Amino acid sequence: MLNIKNVCECNRCLGNKTLHPQVSIINLETTDLLQYAIKFDFYAILLIKECADDCCCCGRKYYDYSYATMLFLKPDEIFRMDESGALPDKGWLLAFHPELLFQTSLKKHIKNYTFFSYRKEEALHLSERETSTIICCLENIKEELYHPIDTHTATILSHHIELMLDYCTRFYERQFITREDKNGTILMKFEELSHNYIISGKLQGSKQPLSEYFACSLNLSAAYFNDLLKFETGKTLKEYIQLKQLEIAKHMLLKTEKSPSVIAQQLGFTSVQYFSSLFKKLTRCTPNEYKYS
Repeated sequence: MLNIKNVCECNRCLGNKTLHPQVSIINLETTDLLQYAIKFDFYAILLIKECADDCCCCGRKYYDYSYATMLFLKPDEIFRMDESGALPDKGWLLAFHPELLFQTSLKKHIKNYTFFSYRKEEALHLSERETSTIICCLENIKEELYHPIDTHTATILSHHIELMLDYCTRFYERQFITREDKNGTILMKFEELSHNYIISGKLQGSKQPLSEYFACSLNLSAAYFNDLLKFETGKTLKEYIQLKQLEIAKHMLLKTEKSPSVIAQQLGFTSVQYFSSLFKKLTRCTPNEYKYS
């Protein structure tokens, strides 16, 4: 495995000229690196062009666009493309060090770009028009790299990178839409998993399940699962589980002889008082009133 510690070293390894010590755009057609795995100690974004139609290493399916693919790597992540090599043959690599973002607006919310924590198989697949937009952003970054470094350089570069990431957020949301049928199947599986989790009593003691639990069962990264759930339902995992608890509680109140206190304990509410308060807030009646209505 090749461990690349900084942007300058990345340029040397990939045969690229260093225009700025903390940012670089590298044309992958000019590289000749025979490595199976690479660890980048900085942010790296790959734009892959002309991926083979039968290539599935980045999770592209028949319902996805196939003009280009983007991958987002956070610092210290180990990347493997496929068995033929760590990097693709055609495309671009944008590398930027976290220190570039010091005292910039991007530093404050780069963690909001959750796709840096997605798996490689959860890559972004672009249309021709979307690809042109991303390449335009890369050209703007490249143009600034050729400008002599001054007090404005880091701010301007970070703004260009931030704009590109905002476009990627938009395109990922579009990809959720084009994957609507597939996502519906995932959500049906999640609904069954969450239902079984709640009625099994695992929430007793107010132990909320972690996203990783459901994501692993659905073969997704936790970040992708959370974003998918939020996009499709408008709810966080905690909000979804809470509503699911109440749905099951309503069924148990009507179909069983169990008291509200027993149901509250079994379903993992912190107390019967909290259960009653939340139940009344959402249904406008107490659990007992609902049971005998």
